[in-house]
Amino acid sequence: MSSIDPFLLALSTFFATIGPADLVLVFAALTEKNTEEQRRVMALRGALIATGILLFFAVFGQAMLSLFGITLPALRIGGGVLLLLISIDMVFARHSGGTGTTPEEEREAQHRTDISVFPIATPLIAGPGAISAVILLTTSAGLFTLNWVATIGALLAIMALCYGAMRVAIPLQRLLGLTGLAVVSRVVGVLLAALAVQFLIDGIKASGLLAKLAG
Repeated sequence: MSSIDPFLLALSTFFATIGPADLVLVFAALTEKNTEEQRRVMALRGALIATGILLFFAVFGQAMLSLFGITLPALRIGGGVLLLLISIDMVFARHSGGTGTTPEEEREAQHRTDISVFPIATPLIAGPGAISAVILLTTSAGLFTLNWVATIGALLAIMALCYGAMRVAIPLQRLLGLTGLAVVSRVVGVLLAALAVQFLIDGIKASGLLAKLAG
């Protein structure tokens, strides 16, 4: 497999699991009354903290799997199931907390003066779906390999996109509207569903379960 393949796979997976469209909506709603400078600071801080969280799992994810005795096929199957559930939420425009904030979290965030850590950094950017995707993709690639570097490059590219999305959140929301952002989210959700099914297929094949059933 060439180095471009894991990069594109990671890029599309991170785009779907992190959900810049949801990020634009929530950030615009929560910072509508803040100044431009306050929005810039919170966007930068939130993106940097989320990047640190996801890089931690990119480096130590494999060690954590070994510590808990989780095999790579099990991770692929479990991650595939989680990503499939997230993709269903995206296609049907439901919000369960896998790629964004729940209504309870949004209400709590409305009373905070600084939302960069919660809910922007986590769970909006570095949420359960993103963390699972990072561990799944980096563990499959192997620590510090060329494919791992390509995956990290894709992650950093999406983090930069998230920061840019937050910087233009309010005008972008006015330009595209709720319908435009929902269309983007649904299209990406369909792509994520296909990726999730592929993870499931690869996990089942690698587990040897089919061979055992055939025998």
